[in-house]
Parts: sequence; structure tokens; C-alpha cells
Amino acid sequence: MNNHVEYRRKNPSLDSPAVTESLMSRESFTLDEPVPHTPIVNNHGFFQLPLQDRRNFALLVLLYFLQGVPMGLASGSVPFLLKEHLSYGQIGVFTLASYPYSLKLLWSPIVDAVWTPKLGRRKSWILPIQMLSGIGMLWLGSNVESMMVKAGENNGAGVLGFTGWWFFLVFMCATQDIAVDGWALTLLSPGNLSYASTAQTVGLTAGQFMSYTVFLAFSSKDFANRWFRETPLDYGLMTLGGYLTFWGWAYLVVTTGLAILKKEEKTKNEDGIYDVYKVMWGVLKLKNIQTIIIIHLIAKIGFQANDAVTNLKLLDKGFSKEDLALTVLIDFPFEIGLGYYAGKWSTTYTPMRLWCWAFVGRLFAAVIAQITVMIFPEKGVEMWYLLIVIAEHVFSTFTNTVMFVAISAFHARIADPVIGGTYMTLLATVSNLGGTFPRYFVLKLVDSFTVATCIAPLDAPVGSLKGPLVTEAFSCALEAEKHRCIDGGGSCDVSRDGYYITNVVCVVIGVVTFWSFIRPAALKLQGLPLRAWRISPPAAR
Repeated sequence: MNNHVEYRRKNPSLDSPAVTESLMSRESFTLDEPVPHTPIVNNHGFFQLPLQDRRNFALLVLLYFLQGVPMGLASGSVPFLLKEHLSYGQIGVFTLASYPYSLKLLWSPIVDAVWTPKLGRRKSWILPIQMLSGIGMLWLGSNVESMMVKAGENNGAGVLGFTGWWFFLVFMCATQDIAVDGWALTLLSPGNLSYASTAQTVGLTAGQFMSYTVFLAFSSKDFANRWFRETPLDYGLMTLGGYLTFWGWAYLVVTTGLAILKKEEKTKNEDGIYDVYKVMWGVLKLKNIQTIIIIHLIAKIGFQANDAVTNLKLLDKGFSKEDLALTVLIDFPFEIGLGYYAGKWSTTYTPMRLWCWAFVGRLFAAVIAQITVMIFPEKGVEMWYLLIVIAEHVFSTFTNTVMFVAISAFHARIADPVIGGTYMTLLATVSNLGGTFPRYFVLKLVDSFTVATCIAPLDAPVGSLKGPLVTEAFSCALEAEKHRCIDGGGSCDVSRDGYYITNVVCVVIGVVTFWSFIRPAALKLQGLPLRAWRISPPAAR
């Protein structure tokens, strides 16, 4: 899917004070019993886990899966569906909906510290959040089709309201993620805590795969007509409204079952909101942390046009949603498999050196992507071109995955184990923000650089018109004007495609910043001793 978002970056250490406090806060903890041995990490398979751990693992997978459903729609499918109604710049406004996952650090201490003993520390947040998410999805399911149409009317005047609803859903998912991450530390026994991150990876990946690849394929009329129908129809097997409605009810059913069937162990609230924010501030004052923050904020600019626009441009050229879904489907196992090998490479080579190599490869991937769009066949997609698109996607995924795994390994290495949770969340937040904030501006630039003119028809085919007849030339660079041109019998002639210019600008910025600052700074950070990443003891307490 080529859209890495950092959720949890390493398994919790059994020596971590956070885990110790979690164990001591359990209802079953007592000092009257003999002191137990230090928990040992279990190395056996899933089916050798205790029955209770297997059940709790399944619960975690389910909760993470539910988070992945709206996330897969917001970051994957919906932008493609909006392309029929909105310009690139207006889709850029919609990308603001994904910001909560990049900013959840700001309110994560509140989720950890504020709760009611009647429901439990984690269920106090999970139950109302999932209930609100389900209601929101049901409402969207009834209105989303008309909202997408209205979002594109009056030059995109309705896109902010549409984005607001998705921002709400992603905000709910991000907040639920904080609560579920914390619950995982007590749901699983100490020796099996490593399965928490496995549950998160499986659940989130499956949920996003369902809402991105599967939904995109089954909502395509071409896919449905080719594989499931003898008589072609003008719609797919799924609609966005129906899909949202189904999962809205699923949210409510799961939440009800969770409230009735699952009891949470009582815990003591010993976390202070002020103390956590104070620790964050202490970390931010470290000079080396400030350097890596700057690297994170500028490192992904070079790839933004490729990541945000290439697939949309392919659709604009005539690449079908069915072929795009097939491309992503083939790309998916490569993303999983390459992640394993990238993890092995990060132990063979230093993480930041591997990250730098992948950075250069990802810049090449952006160039290859532009060439792929430029050679789009005039007669439509043929097998040779589909194979080129798939190969370009796999290569882009390869470089993206290597960068992701390498920086994950570096974050895990430098994080102070005394404040591991706060440290890792801070690094993940900054890394995510570096990938989200430039996207809005990049999509705006594509529209700004594009020059297109609607040419009026020589003969007026009145009977086949879907809108007012075009009688004079006008700009059709924006999606709404392009539709008005085509519906009125005109043809939209693109004399300057803003995607090509924007992608070149991004790649040039990436090359300049990489060789002048990012590479030297990254390799210097790699060579620093661990004490260079530690805050003073008073700030750490």
C-alpha cells in the first residue's frame, strides 16, 4: 500500500519501568506472595500460548482491525473516488483528515491519565470512542455519496465539511489506538508481550487492506462486470455508503459485546499529565533530537509528488480502478516480504546508512514513476504497460519499506528505556508529520502549474450533451471545469501538466537537501554514543 504510518516502533522491554508499573497496578498484584522470578520472554509459537493470551491476542487483532477500516478509506480509497469530483488541490485539503495520527502525541497523556474506575482505564476510552465512530460511519454511510458530489460543487466549497467528518473518524481511531496500545500491556502475560505488536501489525494491515485494495476492486464497475456479471451494469458490487453502513453496525456490535463480555482488571492511576508533558519537553530540548526532527520534516519532500499524485494521475490518464486495485494487490505481499528482509539488513548495516541508500533509491523511484505516466499508451492500457506499472509500484514499495524499517531500527536504538513510550511516540509523531504536512502543498502546486484549455466543438452534438454546450474557450485545469468542458461537448487540451513540474521540483529539493544536509547529519547521528540521546535525570523523573 506504500503508505507507512508509524504506530508502535518496538516491543515493550520487560526491563522497562513502564512494564513494571503496569504489572504492579494490576488487580492481581500483591506483596503477600513470594517474589516471582523475572519474566522470561517466551519463544514458542502462537498455539503454545496460554488460552487466555490467545483470546486476548484475538481481541487485540479485532480492535486494531476496526481502526484499520476507516484509516484505509481515508488514506487510500476515498481520494481516488474524489478524483471524479475534485481537483488535485481540493484533494490536498482532504489529506488534512489524516493529520490526527501524526499529532496524537499531543493528547496521549490525557488518554493515559483520565478514566473512570467503573469501566476500567482503557475501556473508559475504547467504548465511547468506538460507539461514536460507529454512529459517525452510519451517518456518513447515508450521506457520503451526495456529500462527495457537493464537495466538488462551487469550486470545491463543500470539501472542508466533507474533510471534517473524516478528520473526526481518524481522530477517533488515533485516540482508540492510544488506549488499545496501553491495554495490550496488561491483556497479555509478561512473557508474551511481544505478541502485542504482532497483533497490531496483523490487525491494522488487514483492516487497511480490506478498505483499500478489496473495497477499491469491488467498487469498480469494470471489475464487477468482468468477473461477476453476464450483463454489464454501471456500478460496482459495493458502494462507499453501503460499506460504511456495514462497518458502522459492526463497530456498534463489537462495542456492545466488549462492554458486556470483557472485564478489565482494576488499575491504579499513577500517571500525571504534567509529568509526561514535562518529559516530552526535556526530550525536545536535546540538540540531537532537534536535528533528527529537522531531518524527518524535510526528508519526505522529495517523494511527495510521487506518493500523493502518481496514482491519481494514472487514473486521470485512463488507468482503471480495477487495474489499480490489481497493482496494489500484487504490491501488498512484496511490502510484507520485503519488510522482513529490510529488518535483517538493518542489523547487517548501520540503520541510517541503509536509510540513506533507500533514500536515493526512492528518488529514482519518483523519476521512474514520472516516466511511467509520460509513456501512457494512447490506445489504452495494454499488458506491457500494466506490467511496467506493477514493477514501478514494487520498486517504490521496496525503497519505502527499507526506509521505514531502517528508521524504525534507529529509533529503537536511541530511545531512552527509562521513558521509552514517550520517546518512541515523539519520534513516530514527527516522522508521520514529515509525510503528511507537505502533501497539501504539493497537490496545490499541481493545480497551480497546470495549464489546460477547453476547446469548443466544431459541430454541436446536441443530443449527446450532458451539460450546456461549450461555445468558447476557457480554462479546464480544475476537475470541475474539466467535467463542464467534456459534458458540454468540448475537449480539454492540457498544454502544461503540473504533475511533471511538481515532481521534478520535489526530486530536485530531495537531491539538494539530501547531499547538503540530510546525509551528513544522518550519518553523524548514527555515530553518536547512546548517552547523547539521554536527558538529565531530573527531567527524566
